Amino acid sequence: METLKFKTTIKCSGCVGKVTPYLNNTVGEDNWEVDIQNPDKILTVVKEKNITEHEVIKAVTMAGYKAEKVS
Repeated sequence: METLKFKTTIKCSGCVGKVTPYLNNTVGEDNWEVDIQNPDKILTVVKEKNITEHEVIKAVTMAGYKAEKVS
């Protein structure tokens, strides 16, 4: 399975809670996680269906945060 990684502005567990319904709806429950211990707050998405980078970024943005693709 392919994974996508994004640098985000999701900083704490409260932020993760806020973005959860958006990401669950877009990529599916248990298909993503945010490493809030990492200085870049990396969001990792397991790509199980035809999810685009744009769709993930849009979901994070709708929750009030920023995300940008990292290599």
